[in-house]
Amino acid sequence: MYISKQGLELIKQFEGLRLKAYKCPAGIWTIGYGHTKGVYPGMTITEELADKFLVDDIWYFERGVESLVAVPLTQGQFDALVSFAFNVGADGLGDSTLLKKLNSGDYAGAADEFPKWVYSRGKKLKGLVRRRAAERELFLTG
Repeated sequence: MYISKQGLELIKQFEGLRLKAYKCPAGIWTIGYGHTKGVYPGMTITEELADKFLVDDIWYFERGVESLVAVPLTQGQFDALVSFAFNVGADGLGDSTLLKKLNSGDYAGAADEFPKWVYSRGKKLKGLVRRRAAERELFLTG
């Protein structure tokens, strides 16, 4: 599967576009739409390069979701999981109760796990609360 336009827009909305490197709330150097690989202080990019980074990054997380999930998914469920993995990492998804519930066929239970992932460095972040709510909604209705 591939992420839909709706899923891609969700990621863009919550990541935001930053053309100059910054430290995200988790303390990781980031640029573009949440790109972290090879980012260093003072780095700047164009919007075109940010789009390229996003496409490359999304591909990685699409493949990660496909390899981790053992049950059928709707497009909305796939999009929500790619967004989630993009934010918490493929390892975060792989080690999660969300994935365990999903792979056991408990789709509703999996959906109820999204709101638990709203902390960064022990702090509850409003942006993550909103993102998880949007991902959960997409997972349930998309």
